[in-house]
Amino acid sequence: MNDKLLSLLGIAKRAGRLSIGFDAAAASMKKGESRLVVLSQELSDRSKRSVSALAEQYGVECIYSGCPMEETGHALGRKQTGIVSVNDNGFALKIRALCTQNSQEECI
Repeated sequence: MNDKLLSLLGIAKRAGRLSIGFDAAAASMKKGESRLVVLSQELSDRSKRSVSALAEQYGVECIYSGCPMEETGHALGRKQTGIVSVNDNGFALKIRALCTQNSQEECI
């Protein structure tokens, strides 16, 4: 599951449909562009609370991936990435489907 998710995130990045990091994801949510926020389990509790509160305020769903921050970052050409906003309905639907077909341990 992780390989498919990471590949899909890489494709979405190349298509210009992602906002990576807290500030970029927050800006996407405020603009109404964000369709889904993917969070790493390794995020600090403070970051999780901040992103979740923003997502709730703007009506955006959050999904916790089973991918470590380093693997996610590597797939997106960065060192580490724990917060990714998906700004496209098609990519968001596919990522959500990947998460729901797997166990709740990987995506909540």
